[in-house]
Amino acid sequence: MTSLDLRGSVGRTGICWDNAMAESFFGALKNELVHRTVFATRSLARRAIVRYIEVFYNRRRLHSGLGYRTPAEVHAEYDAQQAAA
Repeated sequence: MTSLDLRGSVGRTGICWDNAMAESFFGALKNELVHRTVFATRSLARRAIVRYIEVFYNRRRLHSGLGYRTPAEVHAEYDAQQAAA
């Protein structure tokens, strides 16, 4: 991680506010997909999780923290603002 100029989480164990965004994402993933599905294989589970993230979570699911827009909409808006600048 050091060679990529990244640092690991410095939060304390059991303190969800230290990583609130990650906690929120994984909570949604578990509640909306993982706990509602029985996967026959790990491969099928991986594919379903990737599909959930790429198709549903980023492109269709509205996020209150983003003004009830999708992450894809916010990202496209940011890209347009950067191109106009």
